[in-house]
Amino acid sequence: MVEQLFGSKTRVKLLQLFYSNPNRSFYVREITRKIDEQINSVRRELANLLSIGIISSENTNNRLYYEVNQSYEYYGPLSAIFGGVATKKKKGTKKDEPQSVQNQDLLALGNIELALYTGQFTRDETSGVDFVIVGDINQSKLTKFINELEEKEGKEIRYAVMPLDEFNYRLQINDRFLGVVMDAKKQILIDKANLLSGEG
Repeated sequence: MVEQLFGSKTRVKLLQLFYSNPNRSFYVREITRKIDEQINSVRRELANLLSIGIISSENTNNRLYYEVNQSYEYYGPLSAIFGGVATKKKKGTKKDEPQSVQNQDLLALGNIELALYTGQFTRDETSGVDFVIVGDINQSKLTKFINELEEKEGKEIRYAVMPLDEFNYRLQINDRFLGVVMDAKKQILIDKANLLSGEG
């Protein structure tokens, strides 16, 4: 159905990948693996999306990375269609927000207040960590989740876990580690209490 509207199954898969992972960059082979499509059709559709301005590209370490262009004029509506998460929260509808599959997996780990990707996921190594999770977490479920994520991504994931009171305390005392993470480029997966509402 959506393919007919947008002209190609590969294009739809690409839009879903980019819009459900804002602030995250991917290189061509990684994209073909994630969306399970032929490299030639992926390259063709990336060129189309790039020429329209929906995505942007950047060369790092002799590798071309692509990510969604958040300043594109139709970013909001496209994100609502392809992102799998509500773009703007309406009052009283917090529970009705659609959750991505990954967020559902995350929520199964315990009472999560905040979860975000940074580091390798957003190509911003200043943070020194790739995944930060705040809340009351089941350690063995988290270990399993990280192992599965490492397998899926094909790389080692550096992560930090802390309870909410420690996170709040660290914010209060301007903890250096947390400051660096907050300033780094990040993809927020869950932010239950709008802890980062003022963050970029």
